[in-house]
Amino acid sequence: MAKKPSSQTTSGKGGAEKQPGRLKQIGMVAKVVHQQSPKSIPLAAAVAVVILAVAISVGIWTGSWIIWTLTGIPLAFLVGFIIFTRSAQRVQYKMLDGRLGAGMAILENMRGNWVVEPGVAANKQMDVVHRVVGRPGVVLVGEGDPGRLRGLIAAEKKRVSRVAMDTPIYDFKVGNGEDQVPVSKLQRTLVKLPRNLDKSGTAELNYRLKALPAAMQMPKGPIPKGAKMPKGMRGKMGG
Repeated sequence: MAKKPSSQTTSGKGGAEKQPGRLKQIGMVAKVVHQQSPKSIPLAAAVAVVILAVAISVGIWTGSWIIWTLTGIPLAFLVGFIIFTRSAQRVQYKMLDGRLGAGMAILENMRGNWVVEPGVAANKQMDVVHRVVGRPGVVLVGEGDPGRLRGLIAAEKKRVSRVAMDTPIYDFKVGNGEDQVPVSKLQRTLVKLPRNLDKSGTAELNYRLKALPAAMQMPKGPIPKGAKMPKGMRGKMGG
């Protein structure tokens, strides 16, 4: 009798689920984009068709339609894909706007030499401060009530300044109100900050910050039965 495949065999080594392929991921994103912005994908396709049609027309007119067609196909695909990815980015910002953790999601997907430490400070009201280290220096990004964040950010800035020395420390609050940065502009705001450190300076600063004790420390040993953790720490626990 043939043996039935075990659950470990079907789900992969260690029971981990197989990640969807690139094409499947693009299909999932396209489905969400179409639901949130129905005109985006047809617009990208229309622009790609127009570019390809222009290339073929020029090729026929010049008598080199093969060369122009081979040039137009990748160009049309590239432009259409750029329009699609920008539409997907706008949909992402729209879906994240106003949600707790939206700023952290943007920060953790930033490209380049950025080190993100999510939730370095928090309170019982679920206001939270994230720390980002990069070429500009230290950036503190707060999510939650602006009034309560003022004290949280000030305390974290004081704590960081012990090892940051003369390194600039910037702070921003995520939101759509006065003196706040919208989710859609958060990444752009950080990228536009002046570059005050080189790569070695950034690495050294990260090393010094890692040596700082955690702002919210868990008690050593097992947690007593029935004890409740502060809300700000629950997200940091694995289970």
